[in-house]
Amino acid sequence: MKTIEIKSLDSIDTAAREFVEMMGDSTVFAFYGEMGAGKTTFINAVAKALGVEDDATGSPTFAIINEYRSDTTAELIYHFDLYRLENIEEAFDIGVEDYFDSGALCLLEWPERIEDILPDDTVRVTVRVNDDDSRTIEIEG
Repeated sequence: MKTIEIKSLDSIDTAAREFVEMMGDSTVFAFYGEMGAGKTTFINAVAKALGVEDDATGSPTFAIINEYRSDTTAELIYHFDLYRLENIEEAFDIGVEDYFDSGALCLLEWPERIEDILPDDTVRVTVRVNDDDSRTIEIEG
């Protein structure tokens, strides 16, 4: 397991760049963490580190999936917020497996909702809130 420490919001961009350097060839990243842990904030910082413009990102809470394109590499990035899914059938209805198979980068919040259909090579990322309000990012896979 690899870890990245985020001492404060001021250091999130540095942490995101470090995360991007660790990503390798993986394309599906499942972000775990309690409500308010900072999953969306960190994913937005990762998207920025990948070359997505600042104002292009946000929480896909209402859309379930946001699509971004890197300005530097033209890479397609899908940001999923699966919190509102009621069951796995809804994931099939939105074509989640097609996104996974597309080769595009898929960043998932609330992957617990579709755990049974995550690809075997999914990288699991846990965002932990520490007692001092800093965050620890744990990367497995």
